[in-house]
Amino acid sequence: MSMYEQSARGLRCVLPFEAAPAELSLLREAVKRNLEQWGAQSVTDEAELVATELATNVIKHVGAGAAATLVLEPREDRLRVEVHDKSHVVPTLRMICGEEECGRGLHLLAALCEEWGTVLEATGKAVWCELSLEPARVCMRGRRAVMVLEEYRRVAGAISAAPTFAVLEESVTDVIADLLHWLVAQGGDPDEMLGRARMHFEAEAEADVEADEPPARVEPGATRQRGWRPTRLEHPGADPR
Repeated sequence: MSMYEQSARGLRCVLPFEAAPAELSLLREAVKRNLEQWGAQSVTDEAELVATELATNVIKHVGAGAAATLVLEPREDRLRVEVHDKSHVVPTLRMICGEEECGRGLHLLAALCEEWGTVLEATGKAVWCELSLEPARVCMRGRRAVMVLEEYRRVAGAISAAPTFAVLEESVTDVIADLLHWLVAQGGDPDEMLGRARMHFEAEAEADVEADEPPARVEPGATRQRGWRPTRLEHPGADPR
């Protein structure tokens, strides 16, 4: 079952689980659900893989059936994934030998993540990894939206601990309707406000797309204009660089 905590940094999801092969698919579903809520779907595949590898390490090296906890926490431009267990044995990278799995999971994590490490705790350890959220620039906006929706549902008396996307989507409609009611009560124009909000959204979305595009290469003497990119004619066999 998911549990949400409000940390000093922001939203934090805590998922206790039993280290068993049957739990792995449930963990992946939980990761996907939470990232959808936070607007960080672009790193879902990587986060699911990281969570699976860390949980698998607990099964292999701590023992099947061991109590463990998965923690997901968006931090600025990164997603932190942690798995806590009761063992104080620190995992280490080893050489990958032949067809045997000698630390393959950790080598994979080291290649996939921005950083990873282990924190020893009084009751065991936490192995953590951080994935870049740079490809998902809407993540911060998504996190803010989730926090607003969660607070709105709390004030409205909702009690589910981990609402699905469908539930949050319905809450979006309720929030917008309440805001329009408030705006009208203050003498504002709801149509004008909706139009301004849409223009703001489209401008941000366009900026995100442009930021994701690689910079154009400008040839000496070329003039850069807004919305225009210089082109080159390549000759057969020519170095494309």
